[in-house]
Amino acid sequence: MARPRPDAFDKQKIVAENRRARFDYAIDEKFEAGIALKGTEVKSLRFGEGSIAESYAEVKDDEAWLVNANIPEFSHGNRFNHEPKRPRKLLLNRREINRLRAAVERKGMTLVPLSIYFNARGRAKVELALAKGRKAPDKRDYKKEQDWKRQQGRLLRQHG
Repeated sequence: MARPRPDAFDKQKIVAENRRARFDYAIDEKFEAGIALKGTEVKSLRFGEGSIAESYAEVKDDEAWLVNANIPEFSHGNRFNHEPKRPRKLLLNRREINRLRAAVERKGMTLVPLSIYFNARGRAKVELALAKGRKAPDKRDYKKEQDWKRQQGRLLRQHG
């Protein structure tokens, strides 16, 4: 039996966010995944460094990987420092990995990381989304919709 999914994940401290993803992709479903990190990577993230702007996730050999995420070297890491753009293993259960693989292969969807954050227990997590790429007209429609929502909010505040 599948565990009920919360509407929003428990994000205590957001480290990196991919704001452009919501514009470029129509987001279908969200997943929370742990990341297998080295010690100096965790320290860099705790200092608020890291970027997932050009990163993506892929399923390879029954494992999920975060590719091209940039976590810069830790300043006091000396010879134990990590490689900044190495692929990092995502910690998901088997059923979730199979579901992601099926969606990517059959429906032509993309795995996009939306944010990296620390949860209440202090664990580094990635918010992954199954998304479909938007074409230029769809992006214009999305932008119009966002502007209208913003305008609506302003009108309600003024006359509310």
